[in-house]
Amino acid sequence: MGRDKSSEPTMADVARQAGVGVATVDRVINRRAPVREDTVLRVLAAAEALGFRRAGLIRRRAGEQTRAPTLGFVLQSARSPFYRTLGAALQAAAQAMSAPSPKVVLSYLEDLTPRRVAQGIVELGQSCDAVAVVAADHPQISQAVESVSAQGVPVFALVSDLTAPSLAGYVGVDNRKVGHTAAWTMARLCRPGKVGLILGSHRYLCQEQCEVSFRSWLRESAPAFQVLESLVSLEDVGLARATTQELLHLHPDLVGVYVAGGGVEGVIEALREAARPDLVVVCHDLTEVTRQAVLDGCVTLLLSHPYDWMAVRLCEAMVSAVRTPPGGTKLQAALPFVVCTPANM
Repeated sequence: MGRDKSSEPTMADVARQAGVGVATVDRVINRRAPVREDTVLRVLAAAEALGFRRAGLIRRRAGEQTRAPTLGFVLQSARSPFYRTLGAALQAAAQAMSAPSPKVVLSYLEDLTPRRVAQGIVELGQSCDAVAVVAADHPQISQAVESVSAQGVPVFALVSDLTAPSLAGYVGVDNRKVGHTAAWTMARLCRPGKVGLILGSHRYLCQEQCEVSFRSWLRESAPAFQVLESLVSLEDVGLARATTQELLHLHPDLVGVYVAGGGVEGVIEALREAARPDLVVVCHDLTEVTRQAVLDGCVTLLLSHPYDWMAVRLCEAMVSAVRTPPGGTKLQAALPFVVCTPANM
């Protein structure tokens, strides 16, 4: 004969034995809210002592609570100074967290096709507790985010937001303000005329927002400036160099250049070759390459992600998402960007 279910220990029995409320036991079992580690262990001890049928699940929850989570990051080319700097910041942020510090897996991709990036998200989702990705917005990538999220692994967008409905959050800067600041700089530092605009790809929402806000600010506040048709570098240094050379050749009367995407190293190479100190040049992100370009006058001003702050905020959000039940409010952490000039290097 089977065991009389009416005699089985209940959640109320476990709560009474552990000296907590029934709601606390429910939170431990169903991850409805964070519970202190010592409380989880008391609930586990009570469940095991009473022979509670869900003691095994509570034991797994206790393991989730105490073990170090693994955080996976899908980044772009390791050859890029920006992504090397960002990767180092993520490692440092995780190591500085309270014990047990999260483990970090960095996946640098040379192939940035949507198929390969989507594959990278899925691969990390199989071995990590939470994943963050820098990616263009594309249906294949959204599908990968939905698939990994459905398995209980939260996925965050880093640097550039994504439109996948199940995305756990975004950590980056306010790209509308970045574009406005770039436009303001042009209007204040150079005479009205033609301005070139170089993007990595329109599929990156961050770059699309920078372009739109740059154009809209100049159109409203400095209409004497003519923003040329945007050029695309596909985040490739060689293509960015060739694109900049063509821009300078076709428009010798150019007064400014705004680089709102990747491949900035190629743009800097072309600007140095052209020897155009009269140009006002605004780029993104402080690296060893862009720092030197600012110091030697090739670049006028940098609008940079706050690497360390961004890495800390993201790692904290990922760990919190792992230890908190799904279904919470999507995180939108738009951090202040850093303005770099020769005067504050």
